[in-house]
This record gives sequence, structure tokens and C-alpha cells, in this order.
Amino acid sequence: MRTPVAERAKGWARRAPLLPALVFLIVVTQLPFVATVVISFMRWNALAPDHRGFAALDNYRAVVTDPALRSSVGTTVLLTASVVLVSLGLGLGLALLLDRSFRGRGIVRTLLITPFLVVPVAAALLWKHALYNASYGLFNGAVTWLWQLFGAGDPPQPDWMTDSPLLSVELSLIWQWTPFMMLILLAGLQSRPADAVEAARMDGATAFDIFRHLTLPHLRRYLELAALLGTVYIVQNFDAVFTLTSGGLGTANLPYTIYQTFYQAHDYGRASAQGVVVVLCSLLVANFALRTVSSLLREEITR
Repeated sequence: MRTPVAERAKGWARRAPLLPALVFLIVVTQLPFVATVVISFMRWNALAPDHRGFAALDNYRAVVTDPALRSSVGTTVLLTASVVLVSLGLGLGLALLLDRSFRGRGIVRTLLITPFLVVPVAAALLWKHALYNASYGLFNGAVTWLWQLFGAGDPPQPDWMTDSPLLSVELSLIWQWTPFMMLILLAGLQSRPADAVEAARMDGATAFDIFRHLTLPHLRRYLELAALLGTVYIVQNFDAVFTLTSGGLGTANLPYTIYQTFYQAHDYGRASAQGVVVVLCSLLVANFALRTVSSLLREEITR
């Protein structure tokens, strides 16, 4: 019979290999966050070094009452909701397409995943110069070609990032995040019970009936997971806004507003308070995502 001391020793022997990773994770993630929380309670502006001191909740009051931050919150919500919903719809359509067997499916799947593998800054630069540029961009080139094809002169040459700045950011993010949604939903489709689908077909159910009554209920958890994970990542997106519009013309989201406060206004205390608020909001969404993942794992185990 094993003694409690032996059981504890065996438990520590199992956990010991994980301790270096745990210490590294704490040093890299938790200590900087604790430092950010401490700075958020300080009055610390690099332009006024003599007035540094303890500010209590003043930074958080300024964050709540800051009109620029409220505007960036609205922009962040609109940007995130539009990108997530459109990416989900496109990702679902592509996942349904790739769930079928056809020649070259592996190549098509690889090509569709590629946008998600591109570095975010490189993706934003690609859209800014190769697609949106008013002089040599692909969009204006396509408009010119269509005008010439139908014999019309003087084709329009819109400046996409100036005329539709928020839409320009949304399109680049949709292009990049649709493959992410597609992968999650494709995994859900491939875990769908094939016998239930085959039985429905034998009973005379149409493809739409199978999608509505079998596929969509089965994908509900995967849709929730994709939406929640996409929300967590897109809320924190900085690259597209900074690269495409530099936060101008009403496109400044929360990460860009924090960047402005920290690097342009040099108000470290207020920027830290803004960062803490954003992290807390992201943790709420991440909590729902973790619950969804846990429920999916429990369902897979019980099968």
C-alpha cells in the first residue's frame, strides 16, 4: 500500500518536466501584465517627468470618459462583427465545398488556406499596394479593363482607402480570416455521423433538408467556437489598421488607440489602463471560447 508521501512524490515526478514551461509562461506573460496593472495606477507621462506619482483610479476614469476611446470601441465592435460574420459565412460555404470529393481537392484546400498563413503586415501591404493603389492596383486595373471592354471612355479610378477606409480594412481581414473559419467548420463537417446522413438520403431528404436539420445543428458548437476565437483575435488586430489607414478616417480601433496613447502622447499610465480594460474584455470572450472547446471535447469523448 502506497503512503501519502509516496503518492505526493509520484505526483511531483509527473509534474516536474512541466515546471520549466510553466515558469517560462509566467515570466513571459504574467509578469508583464502585472507590471502593466501597476503602471495603470500611476501618473506617468514621459512629457512631464516631474509629475510622476500614484494616480489611484484617475487613469481608469479618463479611459471611461475619453471620447476617442468610446469612438474606437464602436469602430472595434463594427469591424469585429462584420469580419467575423462575413468570414463565417464564406468559411461555411468553402467548408461545404471541400467536404465533397473532387479531383484536386488537396490543391484547392492548400490554396484556400494560404491567406491565413501570410504574415499580417505582409497581407496588409499586399492589399494596400497590389489591390487598393489608385495608380497601379488590381481593382482599378479591373475597372479600367471593363470600361474599355464595353467601349466606354474615362474609367473611374477611385481611391479605395480614402473613399471606403473601414471597408478596405474589413476586406483585407475577411480575406485573411476566412480560411481560419473554414478549417474549424471543415473539421466539424468531417466529424458529422455519416450513417445519419446516409439514412436521411435513403428516406428521401434533399440536400437542403440534410443541411438544415442535420449539418447545421451539428455545426452549432463549431460555429460558436470559430466566432469566439475570431472575435478574440480580430479585436486585438493592429497590423491592418496601422498599415492601411494609420488609424485615420474613423478606422482607429482599440489597439491603435492604445498605440497612439503610448507612443504618440507618451502617457504610459493611461495607455496601461486602456490595455488592462481591453485584456479584461478579451478574457470574457476567451472564457466563452474555452467553455465551448470543453463542451466539444466532452461530446467527442462520449461518442
